[in-house]
Amino acid sequence: MARYTGPDCRLCRREGCKLFLKGDRCYSDKCAMERRAYAPGDAGKKRVKESEYRQQLREKQKTKRIYGLLEKQFRHYYDLANRAQGITGENLLRILESRLDNVVYRLGFAKSRAEARQQVRHGHIQVNGRRVDIPSFRVRPGDLVAVAPKARDMLVIKSALISNERTSVPAWLEVDIEKLQGSVLSLPQRDQIDSDIREQLIVELYSK
Repeated sequence: MARYTGPDCRLCRREGCKLFLKGDRCYSDKCAMERRAYAPGDAGKKRVKESEYRQQLREKQKTKRIYGLLEKQFRHYYDLANRAQGITGENLLRILESRLDNVVYRLGFAKSRAEARQQVRHGHIQVNGRRVDIPSFRVRPGDLVAVAPKARDMLVIKSALISNERTSVPAWLEVDIEKLQGSVLSLPQRDQIDSDIREQLIVELYSK
């Protein structure tokens, strides 16, 4: 599967905000946004005209990069959200949040979504007692997401639990740190998603 393999900090600079793609680094002085808070390239410091289309495009690109998706998969999620009942933008965010790699990250078992994606692919995560190695797997209310028994002593997971003490688990999830497992209480409502995303701009972009 195609995947972006360039420097993550470049993406944050491109979007002009922290996307929290590097775990602990994003909270330290080493964060690129702390040192060079402008877009990469020779034209990065120049003033750019903020057209309506540019705002919509940048919001779409930012959301894709937060969740680690490429255009084809992101557009597929939008089409699903558009066909579902309810508000399209909120449906889209709900689909993105219900991805297994995002849930592993939200539960605190990984420092970033990229790290969570790697854990899933390597078979370190179970859903309802069965190994699932597909990061895009969508959880449902009542699902039990747990670290596989053979992976519970991994240093990367222990380090993530310590690092993520600064953040709280969202209300639609419940975590048991001792057992290294979490429950999906419900699918998230818009006010339970703390990502700084203006989803209506994405809907406007794709509706043209």
